[in-house]
Order: sequence, then C-alpha cells, then structure tokens
Amino acid sequence: MANSKYEYVKSFEQPDLLLPNTWIVIRIDGRGFHKFSDKYAFKKPNDRRALDLMNAAAERVLIELPDVVVAYGISDEYSFVLHRSCTLFERRSSKLVTTIVSMFSAYYVHLWPSFFPYSPLTFPLPGFDGRAVQYPTVQNLRDYMSWRQVDCHINNLYNTTFWTLIQQGGMDAKAAEAELAGTLAADKNEILFSRFGMNYNNEPDIYKKGSIVFRDYELVEATTSSPALNEEALTAPEIALSKTQAEKERKARQKAKVVVQHVDFIKDDFWEQRPWILSNRPGKIKREP
Repeated sequence: MANSKYEYVKSFEQPDLLLPNTWIVIRIDGRGFHKFSDKYAFKKPNDRRALDLMNAAAERVLIELPDVVVAYGISDEYSFVLHRSCTLFERRSSKLVTTIVSMFSAYYVHLWPSFFPYSPLTFPLPGFDGRAVQYPTVQNLRDYMSWRQVDCHINNLYNTTFWTLIQQGGMDAKAAEAELAGTLAADKNEILFSRFGMNYNNEPDIYKKGSIVFRDYELVEATTSSPALNEEALTAPEIALSKTQAEKERKARQKAKVVVQHVDFIKDDFWEQRPWILSNRPGKIKREP
C-alpha cells in the first residue's frame, strides 16, 4: 500500500498479543438470550433443539479452525480452547475473539432452520459476545473446564426443580424461588423425588453434564503416566515440526471426526484416554466398522 500523509493513524492501533506458551480460552455468551428464548418459546428448563443448535455451531468452528483443540458448552455459552502452542493471528486477542464469535454466530443463524423449522428468525437476530482468558498450566485449564461443568450441574438441578414446581406443582415464580431459597442439592433431589416421583439421576446427560466437542481418535489405555497428566511434558518448550511433519499432522486432524459427547471430564480418565486433546498431536484414526 502506498504511503500517504494519512498513514500516521496506524500508530493508534495498539498491540493486543496474548502471552506465549499459555492456554487460551475464548468464551462466548449469548446476548439477551433470556428475552430471545422467550420470544421463540424455548422449553423450560431445557430445550433440546436449542442445545443441539449450539453444539452444531460449535462443531463447525472446530472443523474450520484446527487450532481449537476442545470446546465445552452449556446453555447459551461455549468455551473454545486453543493450545498453548497456537500461533493463529500471532495470538492477537481481538482477532481470535472476533473470528470465533463471528464464525459461531454465523453458523448459529445459518443452522437455525434445521432445528427450528417452524420459527423463522426475525429481528432482533441472535448475537454473542466473547472474551479471551489465558491459563498458564494444564491444571489451571482443567480446573476451568471442571468449574464450567460443575456450574452446569448446579444450575440445571436448580432450574429443573424450579420449573417442576411451576409446571407440575402449580406455583408461581416467586413462590418457587422462596421454596428453593437456602436449599442444598439433597433438598432439591428430595423435592423432585418425593413430590413428583422424579429421579434427577435419570435426566439426560446433556442437561446435567453439558456438551464437550473434540476430534475423536482411538482411545488409549488410561495410565498414571499418561501425557494428559504430565504437566512437565505438556509445558516443555515446543519442538518445531518440519513442513512435512506439520502437513502430515494437519491432514490427520482433517481426517478425524469432530464429535459431541455429554460425559464427565472432571476425573482423570477422560483426559488419560484422549491424550491428543492436551498434547495437540493427532491420535490414531478410528477404523470404520
């Protein structure tokens, strides 16, 4: 681009590079989704169509951005994890956040008719905001993921009990809130079981555990020496791959199927059996049955 007297304005753009060798989480949240869910009559406490739509949009983000190693979603939020070795957009925070937010939003709108065929979107359209958070260690990252899954369980147990009191118990919102004030998890389970014959443990896992999205390879045998638990190995300086090796790994990632599962990943087993998520090295491609 030719120089001009106006080019000085470039100096106003400040660098926003994220720290190297840290895990990056891009967390997105729906904007005004309480009103949005009411507008399209989402089922309470959970609308499976809405959750499946969120998951479908997240899948597309992982397919298009191989730098995203895993993602986790609950309700109207999704967390996308970039490996500590990620160099996408030179680790510029604004570029990473806006790319993932805009891509997710675009797919959410594009895929909407597949999940809500009889409710065409009208203005105001759905939107999402986002932020970038850095975590220096694998344990920090796993604790973040665990926090979100625990939050999923706590919120879903409350919402399930709250809406059951309203829909089946005939209470209004204020009465239901008062009924649940100060209750523990055991109290809510007892309300559901003793009054409505509902065993919370039988609720679908997608509601209780949320949705984790990742590239799927053959599972490995879980051991205590698994790379998924070896902090030293996972935080050691990255060894630069040759162009041939990098291209081979890129193709391996493209071949891997992106899957959505509703499982407990707080325990070590999930990560031990899927070491490729934290190591960012492709696993063994599953054979078709």
